[in-house]
Amino acid sequence: MILQQLVNGLSLGAVYAVFAVGFTLVFGVLNVLNLSQGAVFMWGAYVGLEAVRTLQLPLPAAMAVAVVAAGILGVVTEWLVFRPLQRRGAHRWMGMVGSLALARILIGAAQEVFGTQVVRYPDSALIDATIVIGAARFQGLQVVAFGVALAMVLALGILLKFTNFGRAIRTVAFDETVARLVGVPVGRVRVVTFFISGALAGGAGGLWSLLFQSVSPFMGDTILLKGLTVLILGGLGNVVGALVGGLLLGLVEVGSIVAVGSGFRDAVGFGLVLLILLTRPTGLFATREAKRA
Repeated sequence: MILQQLVNGLSLGAVYAVFAVGFTLVFGVLNVLNLSQGAVFMWGAYVGLEAVRTLQLPLPAAMAVAVVAAGILGVVTEWLVFRPLQRRGAHRWMGMVGSLALARILIGAAQEVFGTQVVRYPDSALIDATIVIGAARFQGLQVVAFGVALAMVLALGILLKFTNFGRAIRTVAFDETVARLVGVPVGRVRVVTFFISGALAGGAGGLWSLLFQSVSPFMGDTILLKGLTVLILGGLGNVVGALVGGLLLGLVEVGSIVAVGSGFRDAVGFGLVLLILLTRPTGLFATREAKRA
């Protein structure tokens, strides 16, 4: 039972982590929440589904299409909302309002294009393998989802830590003015950051729709709340914290289902957030920043 629930919690937490890492990446660079991220997550799930159903693509290719399409949608978000507001000198919180408005437009468009009914992947596209370890039985799809999610996050970590472009992203996150002074192409960095963030949201949407066999226009609302939860758990703008926070939230939710029932799943998860805020308001992995005059 423990092994079974551990696998369930890690696969769920991995999806939370992928979404939250993209979420926190934009926050770290722009210091603003992109509330259209949940809608990008939803569109990524639909693109992956239609790539399988309509284009008859194999599942890996369909997921790749979903990731790229969601990345492009992330760039569109930057072009339509955040860049015009920045040029006009709007307060950074106006970006939240604008992205929320864009999210409702994307949800409405999905309702018109795909309808409001919950749909699922055809059985022929799914991985049928079942892995048995002792008394535990779990789907091969869970292992694949966890592996893919971990690979996506690790790839981002390598990009940020060991490449020149990753250093440019971190410089912009520290201070845009300093970045411009040292020759960093800030505009290009912002575009690529939004592409990566959208791609991670689309990948998370594809994994979620496969794990739970559920795609609907409103699926992004729940994951948006989970992403905010993980963002707080891990510390605002901390990519490693988002990864650990996502896995932790997934394990806590699955553990709460076993211990007290599914009705208390969200209550336990958000209760954990409240407890952490009361004991460590900056999050589990937040770092102290000091700026010299």
